[in-house]
Amino acid sequence: MTEAGVDLASARILVSNDDGINAPGIKLLAKIARALCREVWVVAPEREQSGASHSLTLDRPLRVRRLGARRYAVDGTPTDCVLLAVKVLMRDKRPTLMLSGVNAGANLGEDVTYSGTVAAAMEATLLDVPAIALSQHYADRRKIPWATAGAHAAEAIRRLTALRWPRDTLINVNFPAVPADAVAGIVVTRQGRRKIGEGVIERVDPRGRPYYWIGPMREESPDMPGTDLHAVTSGKVSVTPVCLDLTNSRAVAELERVFP
Repeated sequence: MTEAGVDLASARILVSNDDGINAPGIKLLAKIARALCREVWVVAPEREQSGASHSLTLDRPLRVRRLGARRYAVDGTPTDCVLLAVKVLMRDKRPTLMLSGVNAGANLGEDVTYSGTVAAAMEATLLDVPAIALSQHYADRRKIPWATAGAHAAEAIRRLTALRWPRDTLINVNFPAVPADAVAGIVVTRQGRRKIGEGVIERVDPRGRPYYWIGPMREESPDMPGTDLHAVTSGKVSVTPVCLDLTNSRAVAELERVFP
């Protein structure tokens, strides 16, 4: 980003996700992006890649399928999609902004380490493209309140791109599971704590062999003010800056005393 942020009027926006090229969330995000600028590219996985995290496909070739003008499907991960978009499909003129989502389900707390939605934004950030991950929380998967993201995403994107945020930092935005007109504002938050996959379900198949489902049960702490979890459960849009440098600076100082 420049000091003034991203100029949306002349922007080239890349849109991707982890729910797949035909997911309702990416169709919504592409529509929002097209209302913000004239040039929007959509490059997304052929099928759902939820939980793919920041994985690359290294053991086989990747196929890219052109579906229309500036719209492509990749038989790989969200990271693959962003890498191919920036390095191949848009190599003549790089994107100036990358939007990932809108994910079906929030990406809060430790979700960011598993999420393909966040990973797509991570890859863009590593390639020096400003990136925002957007996710829609819901209480009932059959009734995802897409209208909430639809009503508030453009404003969040405008306000974020008007600023310059630190290098190696992406922005993680989560919309609450409330009607659009019930949103209680947009707040800046820190990452909360919740662990997915606490419940592992064991079953036996018809041939007597055991198999396992990693369940959705979580340990959550939504009552910690200032966190993304607290904001979203309070009906607010959460905006969290996520840094790609995972170094624990305090630990470095302590370890240097042991390894001078």
